Amino acid sequence: MTPDLEPAMTVKEVATFLNVDEKTIYRLAQKGEVPGFKVAGAWRFQRADLQQWIDARKQQSGNRVEPKQTE
Repeated sequence: MTPDLEPAMTVKEVATFLNVDEKTIYRLAQKGEVPGFKVAGAWRFQRADLQQWIDARKQQSGNRVEPKQTE
């Protein structure tokens, strides 16, 4: 048994989480650009996988949050 496994997220939940349209999530999932899997024909996503995907995209684009420097 896997400890602390969160329930899988739906397309609607992921769209809300990422603040994008549901159609965008379907398109990204079908292209394999966002980590997801199908259960009985419906897309599902794990929050931990999405967070890793977000972190990787941040590193690729060089968008890192730097501490604000004061003079």
